[in-house]
Amino acid sequence: MTTRQDESSGFEQVQAGAEFQELRRRYRSWAFPVNVAFLAWYLLYVVLSAWARDFMGTKVIGSVNVALIFGVLQFVSTFLIAWLYARHAGEKLDPLADKLRGEIEGVRGE
Repeated sequence: MTTRQDESSGFEQVQAGAEFQELRRRYRSWAFPVNVAFLAWYLLYVVLSAWARDFMGTKVIGSVNVALIFGVLQFVSTFLIAWLYARHAGEKLDPLADKLRGEIEGVRGE
């Protein structure tokens, strides 16, 4: 029977390993830049809405103005980021995470 001490040492061993560090690097190298870009894009929308009302109120087609287009693009960019992350995770993160999970379960199963 494994003890809590045995399990934590197994997790710590995996966490200290090069593969886990590579998993963290892959995640952070994608997530941080995308988060910064999305927050900048959202902040641009908010700033323009507050201080560039004439520009945001410019009619594009009929009663559709720039603000409405920017607002819809916020939703589009959110779904695009989710789709891109799912692709990135499936290709770059999940295989390594599955391997690490197998190692952890192998350590606990001993």
